[in-house]
Amino acid sequence: MKLHGIKVPHKKNTADSKPVRMTVPKTVTIPMSMHIGKPAKPIVKKGDIVKVGQLIGEPDGFVSSAIHSSVSGKVAKIDEMTSSMGMKVQCITIESDGEQSLYEGIKAPEVTDFESLKTAVKASGVVGLGGAGFPTFVKLSIKDLEKVEAVVINAAECEPYITSDTRTMLDNSDYIFKGIDALRKYMKVSRFIIGIENNKKQAIEKLKELADKTDDVEIHVLPSIYPQGGEKVLVFNTMKRVIPKGGLPLDVGAIVINVTTLSFVGKYLEDGIPLIEKCITVDGSAIKDPKNMIAPIGTSIADLVEAAGGYKCEPRKILYGGPMMGIAVPSDAEPVLKNTNAIIAMDEKEATPKKTTACIGCGACMSHCPFRLDPREIARAYKLDRGEELEKLCVDLCMECGCCSFVCPANRPLVQTNKLAKIKLRAYQTKKKAEAEKEGK
Repeated sequence: MKLHGIKVPHKKNTADSKPVRMTVPKTVTIPMSMHIGKPAKPIVKKGDIVKVGQLIGEPDGFVSSAIHSSVSGKVAKIDEMTSSMGMKVQCITIESDGEQSLYEGIKAPEVTDFESLKTAVKASGVVGLGGAGFPTFVKLSIKDLEKVEAVVINAAECEPYITSDTRTMLDNSDYIFKGIDALRKYMKVSRFIIGIENNKKQAIEKLKELADKTDDVEIHVLPSIYPQGGEKVLVFNTMKRVIPKGGLPLDVGAIVINVTTLSFVGKYLEDGIPLIEKCITVDGSAIKDPKNMIAPIGTSIADLVEAAGGYKCEPRKILYGGPMMGIAVPSDAEPVLKNTNAIIAMDEKEATPKKTTACIGCGACMSHCPFRLDPREIARAYKLDRGEELEKLCVDLCMECGCCSFVCPANRPLVQTNKLAKIKLRAYQTKKKAEAEKEGK
């Protein structure tokens, strides 16, 4: 079996840009939902004085995440905001006192076994920092550790523009290996695979230098083919195993963790400072001086861009993340989130979609799809409202990577149609299940 993909422009303009720490903004707005799962529950109130690293939102369920203050100051308000995904979420706005006083209760966690490691990771508030936002604690909540044959460390960073993971590998590689040490010791894992694209030569050299000091860390240098960083793609290309439909990496003996997430875990075990800031690539055709910035979580995009040097023209579109899978934001008033690895601001020319024409039946979309789905047939079944066909076409396998739209000579919005088709499929399956239950009564 061969997984397919596409060649995208790398545009890694900031790979040599050492992260610059921005001045603390006057205010931060911290959403209670910056992760997959249930939003956190605010545990502070308006007028409270908080410090850096203090818990302000506690997990509200198993799949949830702790949220901490990224600045010291006063809670100005607890309100609602509309997220970039269109959902109403609670948020806490804090007026910074500019002092960045660290919360007195912060200390390195005591870890003696796997259970205490999981407790520490949960308390840190870390989620998938490659963009997915899945609570890391939940990923590590494995009942049978013997199922874990390998930890696959995702260092592919295959999207154009983004270099924040690259900077982790260059600037914080020691913490990556401290994270590996913890997993080796407490999870009893004996194989670690770092999957990295071959366009990151400096990072490869740095990682190989450290891996050579171990017996169980492998560096897999992979072709620069998007979407190399997709979980299923990465597991196949490093372990030659196929994650089944609806399955998880654990079903084939793997855990996949982002390289920056692992680096954070290594650092947290040393100093106990929770997830309160992010290294973010600020780039795109509307950015005056592209660079990597370190910003407190909750910083507005406007403040971040200004700290990076500002816009060189009015942006037509701003994205959380890269141009392939990034999410467009309604304005630059939106805050930096836990899983924000890049802010890409595009000018009029770059952001204006090309004119769409009729499908010419070339099949390029299917031949470049990593899972060989057929976006042409999916679009047809979606238009005709045929849920059964969408199910047979396995549209729910689509990872929304955008390969199909990228290669389409007719510039058809195929990935957007796939997203809508998945919603239609879920509605069909819900209706089918309800009808089956009714007949069974």
